[in-house]
Amino acid sequence: MSNGQVHLSIRDGIASIVFDRPEARNAMTWAMYEELASICERISKDPAVRVATFRGAGGEAFVAGTDIEQFRAFTGGDDGVAYEKKIDAQIEQIERLPMPTVAIVEGWAIGGGLAISAACDFRIATPQASFGVPIARTLGNCLSMANTARVLAAFGVSRAKRLLLLADTIGAEEAKECGFVTEIAEAAELDAKAEALCSRLAKNAPVTMRASKEAMRRIVTEGLPPGEDLIRACYGSKDFKAGVEAFMEKKRPVWSGS
Repeated sequence: MSNGQVHLSIRDGIASIVFDRPEARNAMTWAMYEELASICERISKDPAVRVATFRGAGGEAFVAGTDIEQFRAFTGGDDGVAYEKKIDAQIEQIERLPMPTVAIVEGWAIGGGLAISAACDFRIATPQASFGVPIARTLGNCLSMANTARVLAAFGVSRAKRLLLLADTIGAEEAKECGFVTEIAEAAELDAKAEALCSRLAKNAPVTMRASKEAMRRIVTEGLPPGEDLIRACYGSKDFKAGVEAFMEKKRPVWSGS
């Protein structure tokens, strides 16, 4: 499989960011995360960009998390802490973009894909879209405090427990009912719906939107309690190693609780 790419195109004030690794459901490699960081840095300084959209290539998935193969190189809890810090910084880059952001979700938005979509201001999804963090069933790791806060803010406590403890996925209709998804559109109508939303946002006052975005970001994610002990415990566990290997072998992991 390729390392994938993240593409940027800008037209008429709309920045379009595309995660391009469809053979792996756009699972993010380290190289893709770096490209995403560079793109966010670039458009954050471009006053001509009025709206940014994020989308997965191929129509099957938005982003199906981080490429699990990369976790095989982890040797202990400190690797997990470093990884979560890096992901937090790059998800925060999306949140801090001064312009409104729209996630266009077809298919899976799982793990890191859910975090990216949650960092956007709006989400348009196909009826087949689904959102989840199945790590309690698959890998045995955990989210950072910041990403846990984003899940809580997006879905509420009860649904967050379904996502994080039951490892449920939430479909497009339920995600719209709880306000996470802004609009549902069939694939043939997706581009038109996204264009209409972007056009509406582009007409609003940029300074007002920037201030409102930052105020909400501060309320949700600043002043969080420390969580490195939780991350270190999960990523340093035997269960995490077993989960990664089972995932790569397409087997169900056997948890030991250690």
